[in-house]
Amino acid sequence: MTLDEKLARLRAHRSNIHRYRRLLSTRLSDIEREFLSRRLSEEQSAIDALSATAFPFGSHLRDPISAAASRVA
Repeated sequence: MTLDEKLARLRAHRSNIHRYRRLLSTRLSDIEREFLSRRLSEEQSAIDALSATAFPFGSHLRDPISAAASRVA
């Protein structure tokens, strides 16, 4: 996979994370909320794994919004 493909995938994962966070701020059933929370976690894991392969010499890069949210939680 080329760097451009990895970057495109990172953008897609980041977009999904933003969408799931927006949805989590709406009225949802417990099942819907659990599903979105699980998907949010899976997307963040995918970003973490892809970042490690796309940028092997940098520090572990994360979406800045996700990093801030994890520090608050």
